[in-house]
Amino acid sequence: MASSKKKLEGLVAATITPMTENGEINFSVIGQYVDYLVEEQGVKSIFVNGTTGEGLSLSISERRQVAEEWVTKGRNKLDQVVIHVGALSLKESQELAKHAAEIGADGIAVIAPFFLKPWNKDVLINFLKEVAAAAPALPFYYYHIPALTGIKIRAEELLDGIQDKIPTFQGLKFSDTDLLDFGQCVDQNQQRQFAFLFGVDEQLLSALVMGATGAVGSTYNYLGKKANQMLEAFEQKDFSSALNYQFCIQRFINFVVKLGFGVSQTKAIMTLVSGIPMGPPRLPLQKASREFTDNAEAKLKSLDFLPFTGLKDRNLEACS
Repeated sequence: MASSKKKLEGLVAATITPMTENGEINFSVIGQYVDYLVEEQGVKSIFVNGTTGEGLSLSISERRQVAEEWVTKGRNKLDQVVIHVGALSLKESQELAKHAAEIGADGIAVIAPFFLKPWNKDVLINFLKEVAAAAPALPFYYYHIPALTGIKIRAEELLDGIQDKIPTFQGLKFSDTDLLDFGQCVDQNQQRQFAFLFGVDEQLLSALVMGATGAVGSTYNYLGKKANQMLEAFEQKDFSSALNYQFCIQRFINFVVKLGFGVSQTKAIMTLVSGIPMGPPRLPLQKASREFTDNAEAKLKSLDFLPFTGLKDRNLEACS
């Protein structure tokens, strides 16, 4: 991996944890997964053991093993491997942070503990500070996802003075639709070289306009090529093309959201698009239905995200 001093930017795939049919982790396909991301999707940074990776459904031992495998298989291929080390237990989170440093990860991220919750900014920062201190040489990122944690502390508020308490703080993964909060994070920290990584894939273009430096998301596993085209168009100030790419991505996400879209369905789509078996999710999640997979496949083909089997499949919906 590249030096941890390099800024985390561009597309970051929130990796899936491949599993066998009986729910064990399928480590054997992770090397192939790395090659697929780099060669087929143009995505060279990853976020491991997050929501998409079912990190909180894995044991601490499993999370360590998954992190090790991604770091090992990504060496000299990936730019950055960031490990999510958040846990309900401070001790477990510290253990995972220390382990990430030992195996050569490029950064760590932490979600707010969400059972016994921090009730204000200072309490949350104290928790994050203790985790970051377990890996003092690694860049530290806060993973802001209030819809899942129930923690309503605004990211704008949290960032105010955070580097004074956590010197290794480098930015945040902002997985929320509150663009006012996100915009103020950027606006109030323009003098700092923070990474502002947006986590709502279907709204990425809006976040880029507001100053996002990159994005972490599940769809970049299989729509990374299209999202990279959007980033390139935006950088070239070809806003019409950038908008077309965003709308194209939205057409697919809007379609699957109406069918019921989550980690289980992401695993099914990734298997379909990449040909790499992701397996079922771990309980309490349920495997995506065959009906969902068939419908998603038809939509992917109609948008030119999958090869056509014949001209009869093509319609006017395909994205340029």
